[in-house]
Amino acid sequence: MTRIDKVLERAGLSKTEGVIIHKPSNIFYLSGYTGEGLLVFGHGFKAIITDFRYTEQAENQAPGFQVLMVGKGVSHVMLAKKVFDENGVTAARFEDDEVTVRAFRKMEEVLAGIPLSPIDLVPEQVRRIKDEEEIAAIEEACAISCKAFDALLPHIKVGVTEKQLQIILDNLLLEMGADGLAFDTIVASGENGSLPHAIPGPRQIQQGDMITFDFGAKKRGYCADMTRTVSVGQPKEEMRVIYETVLKAQEECEKMLRPGISCKTVDDHAHEVIDAAGYHGRFGHGLGHAVGIDIHEEPRLSQFCEDPLEVGHVVTVEPGIYVPGLGGVRIENTCVITENSARTLVHAQKALLIL
Repeated sequence: MTRIDKVLERAGLSKTEGVIIHKPSNIFYLSGYTGEGLLVFGHGFKAIITDFRYTEQAENQAPGFQVLMVGKGVSHVMLAKKVFDENGVTAARFEDDEVTVRAFRKMEEVLAGIPLSPIDLVPEQVRRIKDEEEIAAIEEACAISCKAFDALLPHIKVGVTEKQLQIILDNLLLEMGADGLAFDTIVASGENGSLPHAIPGPRQIQQGDMITFDFGAKKRGYCADMTRTVSVGQPKEEMRVIYETVLKAQEECEKMLRPGISCKTVDDHAHEVIDAAGYHGRFGHGLGHAVGIDIHEEPRLSQFCEDPLEVGHVVTVEPGIYVPGLGGVRIENTCVITENSARTLVHAQKALLIL
């Protein structure tokens, strides 16, 4: 069964219903095409609608898909209507979380006589379970990330800035084989470590600093996500305690991962460990999230998600403690859920590195 067939089945689409996909990650997942445009499909048809810049790319990346090119006076939605009319489509689904109100009104106008209704994140639901090829791509991205991190360590010295370390790490990821970056690299040193999503800046590394690196390679369309916190020289005693607390939470929660356990249960345990150490309120984000084509996917290890983990889910485990004026620590692995437990895809050292 193809991925498109899975979406059609899960959405319960009839023979006279079609789908319009705008979201680039869903277009890639369903067709392999990475350029701009629309994907339209239904029972017995599938087409990519794009412009002159991408038609050859679409034909190469998505064999078996009809490729249609917009032109003067002929829009993407006009061609979608043409495909629908040719295939007897009388109703269509769309991504209401992606399409703007303005674009929706235009679609309604052009698709006159073909009513629109939401697809309700069905493609994303299908994407939750990764197949072997997807897991292999994520594992490759994680291996590249680990190699880049190891190569970064000699560059971490007193006097170098956060921004310089970001540039070095980003270049190392590309040199090690990444197709791109999964997201903007985070480098947070010293007191900046209390900012979970700190933006690397001009702050120079000082003796005794702890530095958090959150980063990931992208390979064959799939993301890696890992975080390590290191110390330049001996850290303050409280920062050492914070590190060991975060490491305890990370390792215990990673061991809890298995099919059937609820996302909330794992998240709850991380907060219990950190609260018990006296840092209640200093871990304010969820424990983790799924990773795939997008860096943040569903399900999420959080207090708001009761979904059970399933074989083929790929999720992060990333507890942290953040203390304003002092600093912070986060440790993160990306893990795949297996038949009875989970397997980490990130193998960089988790014990505190003192450089």
